[in-house]
Amino acid sequence: MDKNKERWKLSLWFLLLLLLIPICVKPVLGEGERWDGVVVTESNFLALQAFKQELVDPKGFLRSWNDSGYGACSGGWVGIKCAQGQVIVIQLPWKGLKGHITDRIGQLQGLRKLSLHDNHIGGSIPSTLGILPNLRGVQLFNNRLTGSIPPSLGSCPLLQSLDLSNNLLDGTIPQTLANSTKLYSLNLSFNSFSGPIPSSLTLSPSLSFLSLQHNNLSGSIPNSWGRTLKNGFFRLQTLILDQNSFSGSIPASLVSLRELTEISLAHNQFSGAIPNEIGSLSRLRTLDFSNNALNASLPASLSNLSSLLVLNVENNHIDDKIPESLGRLHNLSVLSLSRNQFTGPIPSSIGNISTLTRLDLSLNNLSREIPISFDNLQSLKFFNVSYNNLSGPVPSLLAQKFNSTSFVGNIQLCGYSPSTSCPSQAPSTQVEKHHRHRKLSTKDIILIAAGVLLIVLVILCCILFVCLIRKSAASRKANGGATGRAGGSRTEKGVPAVAGEEEAGGGEAGGKLVLFDGAVAFTADDLLCATAEIMGKSTYGTVYKATLEDGSQVAVKRLREKITKSQREFESEVGILGKIRHPNLLALRAYYLGPKGEKLLVFDYLPKGSLAAFLHARGPESETTIDWPTRMKIAQGMGRGLFYLHSHENIIHGNLTSSNVLLDENTNARIADYGLSRLMTSAASSNVIATAGALGYRAPELSKLKKANTKTDVYSLGVILLELLTGKSPAEPMNGVDLPQWVASIVKEEWINEVFDVELMRDASTIGDELLNTLKLALNCVDPSPSARPEVQQVLHQLQEIRPERSPTSGDQGAIPSTSH
Repeated sequence: MDKNKERWKLSLWFLLLLLLIPICVKPVLGEGERWDGVVVTESNFLALQAFKQELVDPKGFLRSWNDSGYGACSGGWVGIKCAQGQVIVIQLPWKGLKGHITDRIGQLQGLRKLSLHDNHIGGSIPSTLGILPNLRGVQLFNNRLTGSIPPSLGSCPLLQSLDLSNNLLDGTIPQTLANSTKLYSLNLSFNSFSGPIPSSLTLSPSLSFLSLQHNNLSGSIPNSWGRTLKNGFFRLQTLILDQNSFSGSIPASLVSLRELTEISLAHNQFSGAIPNEIGSLSRLRTLDFSNNALNASLPASLSNLSSLLVLNVENNHIDDKIPESLGRLHNLSVLSLSRNQFTGPIPSSIGNISTLTRLDLSLNNLSREIPISFDNLQSLKFFNVSYNNLSGPVPSLLAQKFNSTSFVGNIQLCGYSPSTSCPSQAPSTQVEKHHRHRKLSTKDIILIAAGVLLIVLVILCCILFVCLIRKSAASRKANGGATGRAGGSRTEKGVPAVAGEEEAGGGEAGGKLVLFDGAVAFTADDLLCATAEIMGKSTYGTVYKATLEDGSQVAVKRLREKITKSQREFESEVGILGKIRHPNLLALRAYYLGPKGEKLLVFDYLPKGSLAAFLHARGPESETTIDWPTRMKIAQGMGRGLFYLHSHENIIHGNLTSSNVLLDENTNARIADYGLSRLMTSAASSNVIATAGALGYRAPELSKLKKANTKTDVYSLGVILLELLTGKSPAEPMNGVDLPQWVASIVKEEWINEVFDVELMRDASTIGDELLNTLKLALNCVDPSPSARPEVQQVLHQLQEIRPERSPTSGDQGAIPSTSH
């Protein structure tokens, strides 16, 4: 009996032991053990622990990485994906991470993708990445990485995409990168790499995208593109080498890259001629050799590029005549040949390119007449032939569409403004001979002298009359200025135009007012004597609401001193802006140049103010709500206006914020401050970009990139879309992160309802799908990778698909697919 009792006790203890074993055993498997779908292998677990320890995680995103490894492969660990117990993806963008990347990452032998972009990670790139046999994608852009690229990265046999752009990397680019025979995308832009382009990259048959812009690269470009491939073809489609110090000639071997659609070598030191072989690249759509030292003449073979949309060779030393054969480029949209040394006549064949929207031939030595065929260029939105040696009448279409800034600097050119009217037709040869041989009689001489005397008297009377008017106006301004300053009121008499920004009073004699088309007509005295109220200040200057004597109102922007270009360049650029008209763009109606260099811009005044004020300045107890149709109407209006700027005017906004989107009386959006960067010095433009960053609208790549582009504008548009959806201001970070990061984190946690403005959630049952689709589009616009963002045309198209317009308005001029205006 005792033996049975003992056996029973032993059996019971054995059973308890079996039950306790699963609790006591640490859930990390050895290398050869079976995987249960929850934990990682021991070597992977240790590598992840080391990875976490080397990072600084101020926002606590890595708290889920526990000390047991449990849940790592079942979605419990943020940013980790596994397969068969092996980590295959580390994806932790926008997490505010600091520190550096551990060398022990090389233990993750199954790793396929490493995505840590848009953090603050410093230190060097670990060389152990090169021992990962399955690595396919490395996305480390927009960090603070230092040091050089480890040559070992070229040992990853499956590497397809490497993006290290916008860091602090230096040194030379390793020759070994081209050893990765599947590498199709390489982006090393916006770093401090030096030395030449590795010749091995010119021989890579897999490379499709290569961007090395904004570095310190130098030397000549190897003339070995595509030289060694015996079978097949080279896949390179995009080659961007802007903003470096490359010199020498443009290599003729580029002709081997038959798939090229874009070549951009702008802002370097290339010299010599453009290779004639360039004309065999039949797929080429963009060719930008601007801002170099190229000379000789344009190759005739350029006319073979039938797919070309953009040809930009401005600011070089190219001479000879413009080839007549350029007229065969029937798809060309942009042709910029300005700031060169072209001579001879303008080819009439250019008038056959009906797709041209931008034609710039300014600052050359062109002569003779503007071809009458240019009257066929119905799509032209920008035209400039200023500062040449042209003569004769301007074709009627050009004279009607473009103002004097497009033609100035051509003394013998006539017919483009009332003050440059062309003389009447010369007398016939027979009459001309009669007058030439006829001698003047005494009576003729007396009549001529009397006529001259009469003209002199009339001129003196006019001068006296003008002086009396100015004296009277000065008296009125002096009295009005004193009244406006009384009591320290913010309402002033006269838009400040001479002294400090807060000083009242008007201009002096010698100012110049140029009016564009518009409903309000006024003189310089009317403007300078208007009652002015300060509405706000910006990097560009101070904005006033000016009430003219007849009661009409305009908005006046007084530009800060010493930030604008020279008067010649300023007038040329502001004349272009004054011709832009679109229902979703704020029209520039006039500009004024004061006698001491002060500059005023006059715009339509919109009493409803900015979108920022409309959304955020209503007060907590306001009964006004902004419904979804109104917000979507504003979004579509912004899209139309921005699309028109990009596609029709070739203008990048560069400072798009909700404060620069104004609303008219019908709550239609009108984008303001577009093109103002063209009036400013480069230093002033950089300050504007920095200001946009402080307000939360700046694309991440602009922390190094000093020049905005279409994708940075789309990023800003995406932030405003998020602003409309959330009702939150990007200038007020949420939990230490900006608006796009905050929205992305909420969406990732699947608390999507927390994203939307409470005013919108009242109608969520009927507009829920529209809200979700717009949110998805906005997040696409603010993708940290510029290449992943859509163009504004796609954004507008999707907005119109999400909520088709119920009643078309005049704003349809910018709609998709219409391109007429």
